[in-house]
Amino acid sequence: MHIAIIGAGISGLMTALELVEQGCSVDIFDQQQAGQAASWAGGGILSPMYPWRYAPEVNQLAQHGKSLYQIWNEKLLPITGIDFQIHDTGMLIFDQEDFKVGLDYATQFNEPMQQAHLLNREKLEHVNPHISAQFQQAIYFPQLSNVRNPRLLQSLIRYLKQHPLVQFFEHCPIEKLLIQNHKAQGIQLNDGQRFYADHVVLASGAWSQHWLEQLQREIPVHPVQGQMLLFKTPENWLPTMCMNRVMYLIPRQDGHIVCGSSMAEVGFNTSTDRQTQQNILDACLEMVPELAQFPIVKRWAGLRPSSPKGIPYIGQMPDIENLWANFGHFRNGLCMGSGSALLLRQLILEQNTIVNPSTYSPSRLEKTLLMTS
Repeated sequence: MHIAIIGAGISGLMTALELVEQGCSVDIFDQQQAGQAASWAGGGILSPMYPWRYAPEVNQLAQHGKSLYQIWNEKLLPITGIDFQIHDTGMLIFDQEDFKVGLDYATQFNEPMQQAHLLNREKLEHVNPHISAQFQQAIYFPQLSNVRNPRLLQSLIRYLKQHPLVQFFEHCPIEKLLIQNHKAQGIQLNDGQRFYADHVVLASGAWSQHWLEQLQREIPVHPVQGQMLLFKTPENWLPTMCMNRVMYLIPRQDGHIVCGSSMAEVGFNTSTDRQTQQNILDACLEMVPELAQFPIVKRWAGLRPSSPKGIPYIGQMPDIENLWANFGHFRNGLCMGSGSALLLRQLILEQNTIVNPSTYSPSRLEKTLLMTS
């Protein structure tokens, strides 16, 4: 079986990985360099932030994230030499209004990774001695981890590029899908080249509205910018992830600390601005004042694929055989990425699925009313 995948972010790369391991041949297309958009720009927390604020469908896929990435890292590391660096830091949340619901969440849904404890100041200092004195309590999630997403992407790309069943086509914008008699035949590039496939997968993230006109379906996915900054501290200086008012600190094993993140509707603009960067910095220093003594080594912005309630579209597109969706993950593309790809592979190959696929179905996409001249 030959499959064309449009989009080489986490959704496209993980889908390719799942399919080639089942013996399918895969062509991967991206309009820019593979793994350089939202998947690279994110923080890599292997859980939705404040999972109780998200739809069950988001958490249902996200809870498979860590275990699947651990399995893939074990398989790919000897071949690529790149460790995903899944970092078991736990997380402290300082939002008092979330204490009760956060503590209740794990009990209610029996998700081991979301088990939580309320810490007083003494215990808080024991878990993380760098927390500002203004925080006298926090809820602590000891099982939460982060993955170093740039390394994850590098490993996936290196593995897939050396795989005999994979071809990569980077810097190849796609003009249109080749559809005939309600069946996807392949794709046509902007330069007119055509590629044919048995199945086509749309993993185009924030750019998914590109297909709206041709498919005559509403695709309520659009870019939402998120800005970040990066500190460099000594190795293992900050022992836990931290979160307050949707701002977070994510420590990497080598002492880098990823700080974010903002939300702005600015189209496809990936520029940082001084005020947003200052807001992120202020929020980080409010949690961990000592960070002020360390250098900021990088600033950037990425584009999340926003969708209603953050529930991705995974499955066969309406009215068209052999055309599949895996897009619209909003803020949780990394933590849902491995589960989403597994689900889509199971659907394409008609296998038993890890979750009920109906709630992710692209049949939710409504038909557009085309203007007539």
